[in-house]
Amino acid sequence: MSDVYFGLGTNLGNKRENIQLAVNLLADKVGRVLRQSSLYVTDAWGFESENQFINACVECETELSPNEVLATTQNIERQMGRKHKSVNRQYHDRIIDIDILFYDHLQINEPDLIIPHPLIWQRDFVLEPLSEICLDLEERKPIAK
Repeated sequence: MSDVYFGLGTNLGNKRENIQLAVNLLADKVGRVLRQSSLYVTDAWGFESENQFINACVECETELSPNEVLATTQNIERQMGRKHKSVNRQYHDRIIDIDILFYDHLQINEPDLIIPHPLIWQRDFVLEPLSEICLDLEERKPIAK
């Protein structure tokens, strides 16, 4: 079994229900939810929107490989109604966004999958909820060069 941490965000529809549905689907399709952070209300990051976000983080244990987890989360996003992923950091309003933050202590750098997520340390809306559930977060922080 592997531990995987996710960042969740939504700024459309019933946001609390969107987060809960995403957590339920992660539990059903990825693996048992070990921890879930509080919900955080935040402004949009990387683009302008009149819709505030609700963000949370979740830790699951899984038997899936990192690439299987990615495919599964993308399927969950589509199932929940997400039509477009962000491309070249062109962000937009979304019903749900599920980012893989960590998968065990692996480092993966593939065209479609980068773990740890490269923007964790720049996003308070990820760091705050993640710090609630990731007990070794400081140890995972990259050393500045």
